[in-house]
Amino acid sequence: MDKRLEGKVAVITGAASGIGAATAKTLVAHGAKVVLGDIQEAPGSELAQALGGDGAAVFRLCDVTIEEHVAQLVETAISEFGAINVMFNCAGIVGAMGPMETTPAAEWKLTTDIMINGVFYGMKHASKHMKRAGSGSIISMSSTAGIMGGLGPHAYCAAKHAVVGMTKSLAAEVGASGVRVNCIAPSAVATPMVAEAFLGDHTKLDDTVAALVDISPLKGRPGLAQDVANAVLWLASDESGYTSGLTLTVDAGLTTGSTAGEPAFNEYKPMQREAGRTGLD
Repeated sequence: MDKRLEGKVAVITGAASGIGAATAKTLVAHGAKVVLGDIQEAPGSELAQALGGDGAAVFRLCDVTIEEHVAQLVETAISEFGAINVMFNCAGIVGAMGPMETTPAAEWKLTTDIMINGVFYGMKHASKHMKRAGSGSIISMSSTAGIMGGLGPHAYCAAKHAVVGMTKSLAAEVGASGVRVNCIAPSAVATPMVAEAFLGDHTKLDDTVAALVDISPLKGRPGLAQDVANAVLWLASDESGYTSGLTLTVDAGLTTGSTAGEPAFNEYKPMQREAGRTGLD
């Protein structure tokens, strides 16, 4: 395997499962050192141990709603590996569900706290170091729900639109410093979070894959966490060195108007709130 990220250091929030874990494995396989952050301590630590036999990965407990946690995650990259070259803001939840008129304000605030403020903290603290270094790649998780309406519940849709806006705004600010800022907009992919949203059970990944095949615009082809990890790899690498301010869709053409589509998350079974805090993207 080519080592496209040899010598680079990446920080990943929501890294203990789903897209975050798939991305951590992919970046390490391509030569990066990684700092993994999540509130799922046991699986996060186990993943770091599995990846870090040669010192390639460390785990730190990180609740992205607490700015100091995110700041410390970035500082860990500096102290452990000497740099931060890539920041992937991946932590997320489905969050507040249902019609807007019945959406509890507390659940709205929690959803946006994780998926807007958490991304802001990652952008803020990573960009500070990257501007000084004169290079870096900041990548954040948006969604097709950040491009179109009806593909996610209201708070989720609002938060993912905000990620697109923050990406464009920061890209305009830091480009002169050599820092690139992009985001990724997947449609539903087979992760524990989507399994919980579709089927009410985050362990039913095989059933989720089958459900995604049925709604995919590409015949017989579900979206997988690895598809998003591959997009992160490209945006993290020098191969995308002239790309900034991009919202990269990983959606089998859903946002072009392909008609297979996916049903609105508003109709899905709500996640348990405690499970929802675990960064299951």
